Amino acid sequence: MEPATMAWTLAAAGFALVYWFVWVMGAAEVQGKRAVDLQMGSIADDKVGDRYSQYWSFFRSPKETAAAATAEKVPAFVDTFYNLVTDIYEWGWGQSFHFSPSLPGRSHRDATRVHEERVADLLQAGPGKRLLDVGCGVGGPMRAIAAHSGSHVVGITINEYQVNRARAHNRKAGLDARCEVVCGNFMAMPFPDASFDGAYSIEATCHAPSLRDVYGEVFRVLKPAGLYVSYEWVTTPLYRADDPAHVEAIHGIERGDALPGLRRQDEIAAVAKEVGFEVVKELDLALPPAHPWWTRLKMGRLSYWRNSLVIRALTLLRVAPKGVSEVHEMLYETAHHLTRGGETGIFTPMHMVLLRKPETTTTTAA
Repeated sequence: MEPATMAWTLAAAGFALVYWFVWVMGAAEVQGKRAVDLQMGSIADDKVGDRYSQYWSFFRSPKETAAAATAEKVPAFVDTFYNLVTDIYEWGWGQSFHFSPSLPGRSHRDATRVHEERVADLLQAGPGKRLLDVGCGVGGPMRAIAAHSGSHVVGITINEYQVNRARAHNRKAGLDARCEVVCGNFMAMPFPDASFDGAYSIEATCHAPSLRDVYGEVFRVLKPAGLYVSYEWVTTPLYRADDPAHVEAIHGIERGDALPGLRRQDEIAAVAKEVGFEVVKELDLALPPAHPWWTRLKMGRLSYWRNSLVIRALTLLRVAPKGVSEVHEMLYETAHHLTRGGETGIFTPMHMVLLRKPETTTTTAA
């Protein structure tokens, strides 16, 4: 082959690869974001590095962030976290920011949908019901549950950028009449008492410095006899605080996911009862016969380097803001800690509690 022909062939192949990885390769399952569209939420491009450094400093010792002196700062840093990661999550994961047990012979997208539809079934949702999504992200679960059940779903997220993304996705899916999104703190929600028939949270309340405050607010806005289901991130009885490997994995999960400290599995139902809920059912959905939820995190080295090179190239070309590469590295390291937590059984992201607000409530509980 002539040198000139070879050069043109290599150039064409290189262009095709760049085109595929950058323009064609969008979100892993739903083309919600392309690599060339990555932003850092509402953070100005020249502030990304500073915000990332501030975030990392704050969550370096996660348990300390739950102390009274710093707990009030947690919501602002969670907001920063989702400004930093929302577009990367959509690009590399999809519109549902949570895990689900893998289903043999079926796609990750199918497994995600089944995991979400389980919520609607537990809540006995249906047409005419008004549900609350506590920590809705960009609304992937909201749309799945509204489509599956016919219910009207209201989502709340602390991040304004996610609100705009969720509304855009709702319109695109033709579900904006049944799905609405509000920006707010789920520890002090802007809803009247007894205004929802049911509520759910999918891997969201782990960001709260006080679970009691979140559950208390859900209790307040639920109608009497209303059901609430939550998938909680917790450490299991297998976790050993005197095992350095266990501690490293859990601290890695907390640092990389904006958590003020993971709770123990046995704390969840106790807190629910404190605020007045009746515990209808409690189950770790990650236990056998469920298949591993962490298999999707086992990104091959080739995939990692591919994504990393794309992000570095886009940053160099000033298409993506400076700092995206550091955030991507943080999430990659966090995936290792999550995988380790799943493989050892010391952590689960899907400890499910189904709670009911009593028909009549005492003054203390209310």
